[in-house]
Amino acid sequence: MMADGSQYMTQLTSFAPGPDTQREFRTALGQFATGVTVITAGTPQGPIGMTANSFSSISMDPPLVMWSPAKSSRRYAPFAQATHFAVHVMGMAQEGIAMRFAKAGDAFDGLDVTLNAHGVPLLDGCLARFECSTHRIVDAGDHAIILGLVGCVAQRSGDPLVFCQGAFRAFDKEA
Repeated sequence: MMADGSQYMTQLTSFAPGPDTQREFRTALGQFATGVTVITAGTPQGPIGMTANSFSSISMDPPLVMWSPAKSSRRYAPFAQATHFAVHVMGMAQEGIAMRFAKAGDAFDGLDVTLNAHGVPLLDGCLARFECSTHRIVDAGDHAIILGLVGCVAQRSGDPLVFCQGAFRAFDKEA
């Protein structure tokens, strides 16, 4: 029995992650709720963006954050080559923006966008924004870990957009 008196309805299923259990491994990872971000960068071909839920803080001193794009993504190379990028933490009302950048890297049409001094597109209306210079890229299997040194932060209050179990969700402050 759990501390709140409820019981588990099903037992945990154990398995070793591998080629035959990739779907199950992805499903298990999806049990962890994350925030939703849109990462942007300027490239010689124009601005690019990508929705990511792999964002995390790393260090307060120096101020470092990280995110982790898949190397198989068509957008990986432009982000790996970028010297600067911005992480936009999406609010509840921005699910549509997150979906746009999940599907296409050039989904800026109709959005309120400005460029910072490094040519990085900055999206308006997000809950928080971290403007970063690329500090280091670490190989991590089929993904890379991109560490960013934060140079500027902007924030506002609001409810975050959350991703869990393969879907966008609301964060219930009352629960």
